[in-house]
Amino acid sequence: MRKGMTLFGTVLLIFALAGCSSPTTSDSGKDTGKEPMGPISVGSKIDTEGELLSSVIKIALEDAGYTVQDKSQTGTTDVVRKALLSGEIDIYPEYTGSGLIFFEGQDPAVYKDPQKGYEAVQALDLEQNNIVWLAPAKANNTWLIALKKDFAASEKLATMSDLAAYVTSGKTVKMAGSDEFFNNPDAMPAFVQTYGFRFAEDQKVVFSGGNTAQTEKAVADGTDGVNFGMAYGTDGALADLGLTVLEDDKGAQLVYWPTPLIRGATLDKYPGIKDVLDSVFASFDIAKLQELNARVQVNGEAADTVARDYLEANGLIGK
Repeated sequence: MRKGMTLFGTVLLIFALAGCSSPTTSDSGKDTGKEPMGPISVGSKIDTEGELLSSVIKIALEDAGYTVQDKSQTGTTDVVRKALLSGEIDIYPEYTGSGLIFFEGQDPAVYKDPQKGYEAVQALDLEQNNIVWLAPAKANNTWLIALKKDFAASEKLATMSDLAAYVTSGKTVKMAGSDEFFNNPDAMPAFVQTYGFRFAEDQKVVFSGGNTAQTEKAVADGTDGVNFGMAYGTDGALADLGLTVLEDDKGAQLVYWPTPLIRGATLDKYPGIKDVLDSVFASFDIAKLQELNARVQVNGEAADTVARDYLEANGLIGK
């Protein structure tokens, strides 16, 4: 009787343990009934494309079985970068050309070559910070200057060299941009150095954050006399607002490929993240990003909606 009771108790104990134990986790996750991995904190800069790409990352990871904490719209470049290095966030979309401001002593010429720039910042960040640059989207979202098409035609402004001549002739200039645009050495200062012109403080209209929706709208509407404004290469609102951009004919600007950055410790724990995001970012080109940004920036659609539509339409989620 005592032996029979012991066997019965053992059986009950086995069933009890089986019932209360957590499912085994792996780095595949999706459609397995296994407990989601994470949480993975996803951040972004406070511009249209930053929000869009963080939505893409978030939705793709969730579809792959990861629990995601949405910390998008984290802040400007320096803020979101510090958040990544401190562990406040695990991943966010950055641009290859930013390597020039992240690391001292870099040769700007390296970052004007897209592949060399990517390889340089990838190696430096891994070595110094254990930050991994995953596969980039090969779409150059570089700094540009926008103006109204009819104004460009009437003043014969097509290149940055034309703008330099326009400015030095003393004609009316009011430039809209972010604090980062006016002060980061890879943005307006690079134009100034290459083309030999500069703006007085009263010729600048400084917007908080880095959202080109604001600067481009100011140009289109002529807000406070603005006739030039900060733009990005993948902006979707340019055509809709009747704007054009000036050609960087002397190559002042760096190449900015959008790339997910992830903490090495996070990727070590969940190596499957690389496969998920590499395939997503490889699917982008400049035309696709302009189209997606336009849906957010011009049509006012939610970034999550646009991101999900794109991922589903291209078979990147829901497999």
